[in-house]
Amino acid sequence: MTENPQDQSSQPDQPYAAQAPVSPSDAHMWSLFAHIGGIFFGFIPSLIIYLIYKDRDPFIRRHATQALNFQIIATIAYIISGVLMIVFIGYLTWFATWVCVVAFSIIAAMAANKGEEYTYPLIPKMVT
Repeated sequence: MTENPQDQSSQPDQPYAAQAPVSPSDAHMWSLFAHIGGIFFGFIPSLIIYLIYKDRDPFIRRHATQALNFQIIATIAYIISGVLMIVFIGYLTWFATWVCVVAFSIIAAMAANKGEEYTYPLIPKMVT
């Protein structure tokens, strides 16, 4: 059976093309979402943004990394607070963690929206 040359694509297979760079306004927006998303959904939004944009824009990468590190620590604090609720001190530590997450995430989101760098206080670098 002979092959019909019209059935084959005239373009050769191309490897994956590099993704387009992100505009500064989009970089600020995605960095803001990485911080604010943690208030409502924990570390999931910052992880998704980190995985999608880590190679496309260094500004988004730095902010998503900071947000991810902070949200991982907050998740650990929530788990420990849940265990400590047996002795009632966990309610206080859960509330204190929640206040810190809301306050620091809003501060970081405002810095990201202005195009400034922000580092969460006392948070180790687990994801780089």
